[in-house]
Amino acid sequence: MDLAFSPEEVAFREEVRAFIAENYPASLRGKQDEGDELGREDMLSWHRILAKKGWSAPAWPKEYGGTGWTATQRYIFSEELARADTVAVLPFGINMVGPVIYTFGTPEQKAKHLPGILSGDVWWCQGYSEPGAGSDLANLRTRAERVTEDGKDYYIVNGQKTWTTLAQHADWGFFLVRTNPTAKAQEGISFLLIDMKTPGITVKPIITLDGGHEVNEVFLDNVKVPVENRIHEENKGWTCAKFLLAHERTGIAGVARSKRGIERLKGIARSQQDGAGEPLLHNPFFRRKVAELETDLTALEFTELRTLAGEASGKGPGPESSLLKVKGTEIQQRITELVLEAAGHYAAPYFRQFPEGSNEYPIGPEFAHRAAPAYFNMRKTSIYGGSNEIQRNIIAKMVLGL
Repeated sequence: MDLAFSPEEVAFREEVRAFIAENYPASLRGKQDEGDELGREDMLSWHRILAKKGWSAPAWPKEYGGTGWTATQRYIFSEELARADTVAVLPFGINMVGPVIYTFGTPEQKAKHLPGILSGDVWWCQGYSEPGAGSDLANLRTRAERVTEDGKDYYIVNGQKTWTTLAQHADWGFFLVRTNPTAKAQEGISFLLIDMKTPGITVKPIITLDGGHEVNEVFLDNVKVPVENRIHEENKGWTCAKFLLAHERTGIAGVARSKRGIERLKGIARSQQDGAGEPLLHNPFFRRKVAELETDLTALEFTELRTLAGEASGKGPGPESSLLKVKGTEIQQRITELVLEAAGHYAAPYFRQFPEGSNEYPIGPEFAHRAAPAYFNMRKTSIYGGSNEIQRNIIAKMVLGL
């Protein structure tokens, strides 16, 4: 594999790097550096800047607003975003429902929804998981019954979704619902787009162990959804769901961000001392853990590059997406584990608030107070997008033929 960039690719990297340096909001950088909680507008501001440049959807076909970049250019772009530690563009619109709409949607659905996804003006959330139907999505029980009122067809939706990330901010959501309760599990599901302002929708927060409000429960009580909001055929929503999950899993790998995470970890380990008073990175046991992590990430990076090359030649993500998801999330978790180990006993106290106007951290080094919250929050990565246990079953079936 030739890993050297061409002169054109080097020039592209410099263009991307310069654009980020000149246009990334200073206020957003300040909040990130201070560890402040980011609000709705904070999370959308960078998306909107990229959209004005035409860079918000690098992987989309050019006819729908994509960049037309090669796989290598997309890789360089993600590397530079990670290098600059920018806020990630929310995946629910760009990476998840957007590709479903331009692949399976009608011309009217594309015209209605794709512009708002590209621009960042419409915030989307995902209604897949339910109590008792997380990784086993085919067991979902949210019902959608078709009715006709005043000559127009609707679905009346009743049920509950859970772990709905950032639904408290969402304008629209994409939901899996059961439209044929007597069909086999996967054969009776439909894919609906639902306006989150529709009467009958209630969003309730789930406060996670780190004290944050990131996920929610969503209750649907006789929610009326026009049939024209269904993507693809009735009872064929599983096709859309699988397509979406394959793209989601590829993105979850987060290779570029993990590379930056390892560099941060090594910086921490150089500044912290072990029991012998030496820098922690000089400790052979800790250094071995970091080296093993870097080796695994390099192997994952090559796998991602092969996957991108396959997509560039017209091949959609296959079982590679499951492999990327498993290894990528395990690496992300191991990074937070080693940061927690480096923090040692300083990571035990967790302070959500500090004295107003104070820049001092009351106990230990500056990074330590975020170590435990990050560790606990990253436990989710091996579960969402289809648990890693399920992904191993997919790999065994599709790759090994078991």
